[in-house]
Amino acid sequence: MSSVIEIKIPDIGDFADVEVIELLVAPGDRITAEDPLVTLESDKATMEVPSPASGTVREMTVAVGDRVSEGSQVAVLDTGDGESSAPGEQPPAAESATGGDAVGQAGDSSAEAPETEPAARSEASVPAPQGPPRTLPPPVQKSGSAVPHASPGIRRFARELGADLTQIGGSGPKGRILKEDVKLWIKQKLAGIAAGGTEAAGTGIPEIPAVDFAKFGAVETVSLGRIKKISGQHLRRAWLNVPHVTHQDEADITELEEFRQSLKEEAAREGIRITLLGFVLKILVSALKKFPSFNASIHPNGENLVLKKYFHIGVAVDTPNGLMVPVIRDVDRKSIFDLARDLGEMSEKARDGKLSPTDMQGGCISISSLGGIGGTAFTPIVNAPEVAILGLSRARMTPVWNGKEFEPRLMLPLSLSYDHRVIDGAEAARFCAYLARALADMRRISL
Repeated sequence: MSSVIEIKIPDIGDFADVEVIELLVAPGDRITAEDPLVTLESDKATMEVPSPASGTVREMTVAVGDRVSEGSQVAVLDTGDGESSAPGEQPPAAESATGGDAVGQAGDSSAEAPETEPAARSEASVPAPQGPPRTLPPPVQKSGSAVPHASPGIRRFARELGADLTQIGGSGPKGRILKEDVKLWIKQKLAGIAAGGTEAAGTGIPEIPAVDFAKFGAVETVSLGRIKKISGQHLRRAWLNVPHVTHQDEADITELEEFRQSLKEEAAREGIRITLLGFVLKILVSALKKFPSFNASIHPNGENLVLKKYFHIGVAVDTPNGLMVPVIRDVDRKSIFDLARDLGEMSEKARDGKLSPTDMQGGCISISSLGGIGGTAFTPIVNAPEVAILGLSRARMTPVWNGKEFEPRLMLPLSLSYDHRVIDGAEAARFCAYLARALADMRRISL
C-alpha cells in the first residue's frame, strides 16, 4: 500500500521568489528522510530543501531556473514500498547513477528540459511583447561561435527581447545564463543608447574596454566563485548607491589586551577562544546606543530614517569560497564569553558553507577585521542597507607621548566607512572618538 505526498518549500525566512539552481534527485530515485531534493540560491546564500519522509520520487515539479517561495511544491513522493512501478520502468538515470553521478545527471537534464512545462511555467509571468518597444535595442548579429549555456526558456526570452546570448556572461551554476543576466544586458544596452552608446548600466561610468590578454603572453581563464559573484553584485550596488566616506582613527588597547590575556585560561576551560572581536562587539553596541543614527537604515521612500531598537552586528568572515557576513544577534544581551562562543560557531558555519539565509539577515552594522593579516588602514564598503561599517587593521606597538616621555602602547587602527546621506563627518569623528575611549578603558561600558 503506497501513500503519495506533495513536498513543499518550508519556511526559508524572509526570502521569496528564490531560484532553483540544482535538482539533487530524479523521478524514480529512492530517498530517505532529510535527503536533499533541490538547491535554492538567494542573493546571500544557498540552501537545500530536505525530504520530510522516505520513499520513491514520483515527480519533480520544478526545474532549474524556476523561482519558488514558502509553500511552493517541488516534488511528489511515494512513501510506500516502492513497488507501485514495475521494474524497468524507472528512468535510466535512476537505474544507472548513484551518489554524485545522480546529482550531476539530474542537474544536466533539468538545464535542457522541454519547454512545454518547466520553461513555460517560469516564463508565465512575462507578457508577450506586442511589437518591439521603441527603447529596446534592435536584434544584434551573433558575434560568437560557442553555444550559449542557457535553458530553452531563457533562449526564448532572449529571442523575444532581441538579446544576443553569445554576448551575455552567465552568473548561474557552471556559467549558465539566467533571466537576470538577460535583463541586465538589456538595461546596459538601453543605458548605452540613452547616453550615446558610451555609458554602462545608467551609472554614468564608461565601460571598461575588452582586452585580448592572450596576445601579451600565456593566460588561464578560471571561473569566479559563486559566492564572489553574488557578493560582487551586492558590493557594486552598495558602492554605486551609497555616498561613502571613511574616517580613520586609532585606539590604545594596551590594558584591554592585558585583560583579554587574563581571561584565556578561564575561556579554555569552557572550550572557547577569547578574541579582541568580542570586546569590539560589546563596545560597538554601547556606541550605537549613544549614536542611534548609526543603528539605522534609510527608508525605501528615501525620505525617512528607520531607527532600530535591536542590536545585531554582522562580522565579515574570510572563507575559501569568498567573503560572507554572518550576523551575531542580540549583542547587547550577551557576555564576552557568549559572544566568543557565537563568533566561533558562526565562523565555523561560514567556512563549512552551512550558513542559512537567516544567519545573514537583520544586521545593524558590520565589522570587517583584517587584524590577523596586516595593514594599517583600509576603506571597507558599507553593507547596505546598513549605514556604516567598522574596519579593524592590525594592532601594533607604537611610541606614544604621555606628557613626560614616550612609552610603548598597543594601538589599534580603526577605519569607519559611513553613508554620508545619514551621517556627517563630525558625527563620524565623535563616534570613532567614543570607540577609541571605550577600547582604552572597558569600564566605560557594561560587560
